[in-house]
Amino acid sequence: MNSDNHIEIQKRTLIYIPIIHDQADMGNLRESVRQAALRKLGEKTWRRKVKLVDQIWTESEMIIDNLRLSFDAVRLYQDGLPVCGREIDIVTDLAKAGSRNHRLLLRLMEKGATVMGTESAELLVEEYQLFRSILNSRDSKKTPKIDECRKALSESLLERRDRYVADRINSTLREGETGILFLGLLHNLEKRFDKDIKLIFPMKWTVDKGG
Repeated sequence: MNSDNHIEIQKRTLIYIPIIHDQADMGNLRESVRQAALRKLGEKTWRRKVKLVDQIWTESEMIIDNLRLSFDAVRLYQDGLPVCGREIDIVTDLAKAGSRNHRLLLRLMEKGATVMGTESAELLVEEYQLFRSILNSRDSKKTPKIDECRKALSESLLERRDRYVADRINSTLREGETGILFLGLLHNLEKRFDKDIKLIFPMKWTVDKGG
């Protein structure tokens, strides 16, 4: 990217935006996630984290606004958005619920960008069920073995999701088009894309993935 933030379109270009989900992204688990975060962090730290996430989304919006893109040739790929035929409805509902991420998607769609189903619905359901079981766990004496099994399952799910998302982008992003990928920090897709896809990372901040 040059100094005036002009994107020079190659055969295929993918702009990679790392994201942190806000509470509105959690859907039906929103309150459970909030309560779990409050128990773990305390209210003061939790509120500070919410403010930080909001600031990060403001920065993301500013960066995207400064990119000179022909939005009729832009495809939007979104963490957690299944290939289902109801992608626009899902984005709209989450935007109405207050998601900064999905409000941004709607704004870019209004400029001409195309939102794409990005993830496997089956894998997202599997992860939802795992996440719900963890949130609902009240057994303080659970063994390390159970924790290890959950961690292994979570890592396996993430790897399968990564493979699906990369395959989806490889097969749908066309020559001369630009994709914008909004993806959580734990994902690792960089080496999975076709070699003719030019990756651009406009965000300057990073977060420790092991944290």
